[in-house]
Amino acid sequence: MGLTAGPVPPRVDAHVKAGLLALVAHAQAEGGWSLRTAAAALGLDHVRVLRWLDRAGADRLTDAKPGPDVALHALLDWERAAIVKLTEDWGEIDRSHRKLAHRGSRLQLVYVSESTVLRVLIAQGVHLPERPARERRDRRAFPQWAQLVPGVIWIYDFTHFAGLHGWCAIAVIDVVSRKWLSTVVSAEETSTQVEVAFTRALVGDGKEYLLDEALLDELACGVVPDNDERVPVLLAVSDNGPQMTSKATAVFMAGARIAQHFGRPATPNDQAWVESFFGHLKGEFPHLDKIGDAGELEAELDRLQVHYNTVRLHEGIGYVTPDDEHQGRGEAIRAARRAGMQAAHQARVATRRELRQDHP
Repeated sequence: MGLTAGPVPPRVDAHVKAGLLALVAHAQAEGGWSLRTAAAALGLDHVRVLRWLDRAGADRLTDAKPGPDVALHALLDWERAAIVKLTEDWGEIDRSHRKLAHRGSRLQLVYVSESTVLRVLIAQGVHLPERPARERRDRRAFPQWAQLVPGVIWIYDFTHFAGLHGWCAIAVIDVVSRKWLSTVVSAEETSTQVEVAFTRALVGDGKEYLLDEALLDELACGVVPDNDERVPVLLAVSDNGPQMTSKATAVFMAGARIAQHFGRPATPNDQAWVESFFGHLKGEFPHLDKIGDAGELEAELDRLQVHYNTVRLHEGIGYVTPDDEHQGRGEAIRAARRAGMQAAHQARVATRRELRQDHP
């Protein structure tokens, strides 16, 4: 460097600057050199030496860190506090940093990304682990007439709870909106429970007009209408259990203008929506497996049905509730979050710029 190592680099440490300034001062004092001549001999621009001399007088030879101390888009203190408070209030319900991020914008408390929530929680010593994703498999395509919109494709299945040995529960779910439509708790697994569950689902979803008694009578007598525009209207997806494939279930489904779609044998992924539903239901509410009374279990399932449909955010439909998606409000909520995220980013940048102007 300087006399022995070529030109001085663009950035050097404070002690190197002090040494070079000492050499320049020595050349001026002992040899009568001018500052410009001494700087040139050391491979320095004389303007640079003048700047160093000015900074040395103020004891500021050490280079400052480039850029602002805090990034313009960094979180504000109140946002960090809001994330922590949100986790305290909703952590037991959402159980995911991704859901907490969407919950914050849904409640208009804080607009941040999922990864930001995770970083804040890790810094606070709180970690919400995710469940591993299930492996996906190819499935048979739905009929062309079955549109992927809420209220067209339903899926159903039976499950058991440990507290009620020999009893079962059947649930009907909307495939697109993930809305929990109905539940029946029973000591039997027959076509009767399927009929009751679908009747409740049709009535609850405002489709009781599909229960056409005249058409049902025709089917019960063995008369299958040809090219009848009344059928089908809905698609019921299930596995190949005897309750689903029985003739009584087929007659009822046809009478309610519901077509049946069966998954591949030994392939539960073809019914992934309802399998995932039962997995989340039992995983998030383990007390269900401890209930030993059928009436109490059905009452608790009815209560959780309201919570599941109107409070719990569902990852598979963009972190809105099933009722939001079923009623067509889902896209508006997702758009509001996107707009809120953009506005929050702009507000952070504006705040940081204002702070920089106030503290030059």
